[in-house]
Amino acid sequence: MIEHTILSVVVGSRAYGLHGPDSDHDRRGVYAAPTRSFWSLDKPPTHIDGPLEEQFSWEVERFCTLALQANPTVLEVLWSPIVETVTPDGEALLARRGAFLSARVADTYGNYAQDQLKRVTARRARTGETNHKQAMHMLRLLMAGAHVLRTGEVLLDMTPHRDRLLAIKRGEVPWTEVTSWADRLIGELTVAAATTRLPATPDRVRVNDLLVGIRDRGLHF
Repeated sequence: MIEHTILSVVVGSRAYGLHGPDSDHDRRGVYAAPTRSFWSLDKPPTHIDGPLEEQFSWEVERFCTLALQANPTVLEVLWSPIVETVTPDGEALLARRGAFLSARVADTYGNYAQDQLKRVTARRARTGETNHKQAMHMLRLLMAGAHVLRTGEVLLDMTPHRDRLLAIKRGEVPWTEVTSWADRLIGELTVAAATTRLPATPDRVRVNDLLVGIRDRGLHF
């Protein structure tokens, strides 16, 4: 199905501005299976790995479903600054990316970040070891969540915070400072959620129209 890719981007550290010389190229994509392939008993896959290392793609319907749920990993695909492939259908998807956003991001970003914080804290209590990389991404998610609630745009670029975040990743920052920063960011996320102008629910009508259009055009393949 990779030949039916409509959008392919780079996410992860390179999109966040947190990469180093040896960082992976985390590629994520969206493909539109030919419409007629859904008419047989064997349906096309909802996602595929590869063919490159660190590459993962979703079929467009599955992608839209996850994006409507405000899945942070999926939403980042629509705002990545590093676009490697985009077709007219991919451009249509990007043009309607705002339709996927809603106040639900307060829960998805916030809950995921706080779950990571709990995991790191539990591991510290159990083993005395700290997953510094996980702690860094917890802080990044909290910042990104508040940003999308305030602006209606998904934040990937962490360049302004690069030095501090990478210091945390290297384990150079005291844990009390990490948790103090997390507490402040959780407070900012709470305020942003209370004052956001994002709708309570995403625009399913616009997303459905997008998907129907892609399926209609897919009849020609």
